Amino acid sequence: MKLRLSLLFIVLTALLGPGSLTLAAAGEDPLVFDDIPLKELVQHPDWFKESFLDLQDDLREALNGGKQGIIVYFGQKRCPYCRQLMEVNFRQPDIVKYTRDNFDVIAIDIWSPEEVTDPEGNTMTQREYAVKTGTNFTPSLVFFDATGKAALRLRGYYPPYQFRAALEYVADEHYKREPFNYYLARGDATLRFEAEDMVEEEFFLPPPYNLDRSHFPGERPLAVFFEQGNCHACDILHTQPLRQPAILELLGAFEAVQLGIYATDPVITPDGSRTSARRWAESLGIFYAPTLVFFDENGREIIRVDSVVHFFRLRNVLSYILAKGYLSYPSFQLWRSAERNR
Repeated sequence: MKLRLSLLFIVLTALLGPGSLTLAAAGEDPLVFDDIPLKELVQHPDWFKESFLDLQDDLREALNGGKQGIIVYFGQKRCPYCRQLMEVNFRQPDIVKYTRDNFDVIAIDIWSPEEVTDPEGNTMTQREYAVKTGTNFTPSLVFFDATGKAALRLRGYYPPYQFRAALEYVADEHYKREPFNYYLARGDATLRFEAEDMVEEEFFLPPPYNLDRSHFPGERPLAVFFEQGNCHACDILHTQPLRQPAILELLGAFEAVQLGIYATDPVITPDGSRTSARRWAESLGIFYAPTLVFFDENGREIIRVDSVVHFFRLRNVLSYILAKGYLSYPSFQLWRSAERNR
């Protein structure tokens, strides 16, 4: 059964035009913003640590100050998703206090040639460090605990309630006991919706979900949309990026399926395993809805988008996959840089 799309977003999109919704237009909705590269530079809060970029020293100083560890923030100067983190999440007093009480935050520019020493004592440029840590999307945050271990990685922008959960997950040491997707699921009041509660698209393949590519390669790359019912972020995906002709044209070159994160539908995964949608989502560590996971023709995961995504980022990810940029570049960001310089 197909759900009707959110009337609010259909009306706003019709009135204002695609890609034109701002925070003000959407009633300060943190998930709704234009992801065109910014004209103005992103400004960090003044309480970010002034660091000499020796993360070993930064971690020692944080622990000596009674904190749980450090957060390394990877950003870009004109990144609209980074601006959301700074102007939405880091303007909420409870988030700011909780972050400052438990962590020191150190900023890394993913394009900077300046050197940084990581918690293991290795020295490299900030750009190299961003590639090493897999920062496909900015903002990315890596939480390091008292031992210098990466306790959690967030790639992309997350709304305040999920960001606060991530802070608590590390500060209260839940990461020592369970994966982040399990921790979030225990506190999510919107679970257990069936697949028919989700917004469907005409390009989604119907069940049965035989995605096996282990014996014979697929003819096209595969896009798996992990979603859930009563999901505001999923509604935004369907009412905005997935209504744009450029996105639909690119998706026409993919095989695409929609799976419920908590659904029991049987699935044969790209590597030939028999499981359910829920168990597969758990094994992949899916914790955000919607999450888009992309596989190549042989069933290998290429990239995933498991954070807020709008038109420009999604278009670029789809182009990266179809151009097979992942075969030549170690990260999506390096491919994007090369494309801009052509």
